[in-house]
Amino acid sequence: MKWSSAGKEIRDMTEVASELENMPELVIVSGMSGAGRTEAMHAFEDLGYFCVDNLPSALIGNLLALTGMPGQPDNHRRIAVVCDARSGGFFKSLMEELSKLKSAGVDYRVLFLDADDEKLIARYKSSRRRHPLCTDGSSIANGIEREREMLYDVRKQAHHVINTTDMMPAQLRSTIRALFAPGEERQGLQVTVYSFGFKHGAPVDADLVMDVRFLPNPYYDPELRPLTGLDKPVRDYVLCRSETEEFQKCWRALLDCVMPGYVAEGKQQLAIAVGCTGGQHRSVALAESTGEYLKQKGYRVSVAHRDLKLAEGVDGQLINASAKPVEGR
Repeated sequence: MKWSSAGKEIRDMTEVASELENMPELVIVSGMSGAGRTEAMHAFEDLGYFCVDNLPSALIGNLLALTGMPGQPDNHRRIAVVCDARSGGFFKSLMEELSKLKSAGVDYRVLFLDADDEKLIARYKSSRRRHPLCTDGSSIANGIEREREMLYDVRKQAHHVINTTDMMPAQLRSTIRALFAPGEERQGLQVTVYSFGFKHGAPVDADLVMDVRFLPNPYYDPELRPLTGLDKPVRDYVLCRSETEEFQKCWRALLDCVMPGYVAEGKQQLAIAVGCTGGQHRSVALAESTGEYLKQKGYRVSVAHRDLKLAEGVDGQLINASAKPVEGR
């Protein structure tokens, strides 16, 4: 979905283009210092935008002229920039740049973040950072007053004004998503469902772990032992039993309960691990079933099988034909 040096997933370009089709090409984020611009940029990054902080307004045109941006198809680019009082004299040209963008037919929107003066002062005192317009030793209140004067015209031209006085970070992210990506709340959460075997080690990166070792084990059927949960005979053995059907009702009810909460909190990645003894039969079949269910509910889901490469045959030797790891599906 975005370019990340931390190893986060870079999504397929056709998928990105489809989801971003109705989003503006350019979002200019401005507003009062301390009103939540950094959190706003995190929200736009999660929506797939290429983000630039503290960009001099005169360089917006140069940025739009660039091609080959990481994570951005050239025909469906989405860019979010912060232009604010920190750029000093460069900020004065923002209104002129907005006029140029409008004349050029650029699909852009201006988001202005605001908050009450008392809240801004409290946030600066809490962070112990200096207000960008207090370089002459003046008070925070004086800096806020100067900044409001500087941003007056921009606020008037803004397409959206969000007052963050009483907002938590998750509420701001949710508000931005509702404004710029309506109907995509569930699509904002990337869910990975993977199977594993407890005998190969418990998962350390999962948000939810489900142990299905209480279900009947196909391993003890000689005909099913060399197969995996990706094979229909094993899948039918696991999923069509009354015990599994009852479990699936409860498991899916739990997912229906917790998943909307993760979305509401603005969580962007969720890992669900389903484990059995060896990670070959029961957990594989149920991870596949769980992934299918969540996809039907509208979530972006990938399914992986951590320990299929260690699947065993009748003689206890590793098998290869039906034991290839299935990742990113």
